[in-house]
Amino acid sequence: MMNYFFVLLMFFSSFNLFAAELTNYRLDAGDEIKILVYDEPDLTIETVINDDGNINFPFIGLVSVTGKTLPEVQKVIHDGLLGDYLLNPSVQVDIITYRSFYIHGEVNQPGGYPYKPGLNIDQAIALAGGLTARASVSKIYLKKSQTQGEQKVELTYAVSPGDIITIKQSFF
Repeated sequence: MMNYFFVLLMFFSSFNLFAAELTNYRLDAGDEIKILVYDEPDLTIETVINDDGNINFPFIGLVSVTGKTLPEVQKVIHDGLLGDYLLNPSVQVDIITYRSFYIHGEVNQPGGYPYKPGLNIDQAIALAGGLTARASVSKIYLKKSQTQGEQKVELTYAVSPGDIITIKQSFF
């Protein structure tokens, strides 16, 4: 009975961590989102954020969403619809598909892969078919999608959508 309680506790704890991560998640080009306006089926859309970081929303037009969180986008849509179109719009924004992350260097299948929440470097390497014989596990670098430069990381480091992972070659 105690083990069952522990498993449930761990499940809900991880769900809360994911919910917190989702609240702070910043949208960027390539993310697919769904915008739902309650009781207004014509205003429910699914769209991919374009390279300029914009989406086209009915009645509002072009909306810049790059760098915004889901609650920030909800507010922009709410404020855009309020008054002229709806008296009290209730808006929800969800992520359908995250943008890909990329892994290259000494992996068997370099390329872009769909991001899944909770992904770390070790799991990303597994998705890319594992390390080559020449790979160095101590020379792993990661470039965040919205920053300049790379940082050296460990196998347990968390990957985010849009990240670029580079596995360098070992000298031995």
